[in-house]
Amino acid sequence: MHDDGYLNLLSHDSFANGVPHKTFDRLRKEDPVSWTEGDDETKGFWNLTRHADIALANREGPIFSSAQGIRLEDQSHDEYMARRTFQETDAPEHTVTRRVVNPNFAKPVMGRFEGLIRELASDIADKALEKTEFDAVDAMAKQLPMMMLGRILGVPDEDLDWLVEKGDALIGNSDPDFTDHVVDKMDTSAYRLMPFRSPAGIDLYDYASDLLENRRAVAEDGILAKMMRDENGLKELEFKNFFCLLVAAGNDTTRYSISMALNLLAHNPDLIAQLRTGDHWDTCADEFIRLASPTMHFRRTVTQDYELHGKTLKEGDKALLWFVSGSRDEAVFENPHACELGRSPNRHLAFGQGGIHVCLGMHLAKLEVRIAIEELVKRIDRFEAIEAPTWTRSNFICGVKELNVRATKAT
Repeated sequence: MHDDGYLNLLSHDSFANGVPHKTFDRLRKEDPVSWTEGDDETKGFWNLTRHADIALANREGPIFSSAQGIRLEDQSHDEYMARRTFQETDAPEHTVTRRVVNPNFAKPVMGRFEGLIRELASDIADKALEKTEFDAVDAMAKQLPMMMLGRILGVPDEDLDWLVEKGDALIGNSDPDFTDHVVDKMDTSAYRLMPFRSPAGIDLYDYASDLLENRRAVAEDGILAKMMRDENGLKELEFKNFFCLLVAAGNDTTRYSISMALNLLAHNPDLIAQLRTGDHWDTCADEFIRLASPTMHFRRTVTQDYELHGKTLKEGDKALLWFVSGSRDEAVFENPHACELGRSPNRHLAFGQGGIHVCLGMHLAKLEVRIAIEELVKRIDRFEAIEAPTWTRSNFICGVKELNVRATKAT
């Protein structure tokens, strides 16, 4: 579908060839708080596309509430209660749960993984470069987050392929490459109490139950074991939903950030030369993640009538915070569509910055992106795309699914 600047943001097909940036560019300029009509399945919604307005909504949690769901889908109260994680709560409830899980993801804690990440990334790059031509997503971008997911959670390596497959089915529930139950192509009401209305949620719930009942081995120093030992921790359903969140969001978003970095390198040889200078390792991860913005939006629900840019958002209306648009806002970023490795400051919104819902895995994601690219760049002379990448069919999670490249090892 060609992006003429007027694509329908409700349609997953509008994103099947990548993010419709022309549409977001136009909306930021002409209609920064635009309305998208709904359909038989989904009520209409407001689109916040400017950086400043998204940052405002992130700060105004009581008005732009997460406590009726963060996805576009309309949920009944029982569906919401069955599937929610702490992401779908407001303060003070959110704050209480966050206090339990936050220490496990603090920057100093994640920093301890740097040596392990480098060891894994080094092995991954060596293995990928045994071939001259390969799919860089499958051979590289997918591997590091998957392996780190296992180390962080404390689950066995032999379970990782299965867990990632189930996580892909959850978060890729609108893409036929990831699931047989495409959410906008068939009736998924049988799974309405499962995360993402997906049958994969049943399988992941069962796995989480096995962990809780000690039917599966889990490393004592992993996050899951720590949380199960915490007497102030999560109740059973909260634990299951948090487990699903970690498996899906904790893996896919980092994969798509790395795949965007690889895609940029494969189409811009000059970026590799710039990275070789060594001047940009402190800033490049944020720039790759800004341009990737894998979680393109979160939904909020307006709790009272609210005026913004001459529009009245009514109590009960849905408002989508389009991070993927705000992170390319020309009012904040010079040359917003260009990859400028030294961009600093880089006030992108890919981690939902500016409010209580800032991404738990932010520090780990940055480490993984930077080190994955470091280990590749030191090993190659050339790295070029053989054909155009393929993209996820989703208006929620954006990423390069397949990137066939030709690489020449450094001599």
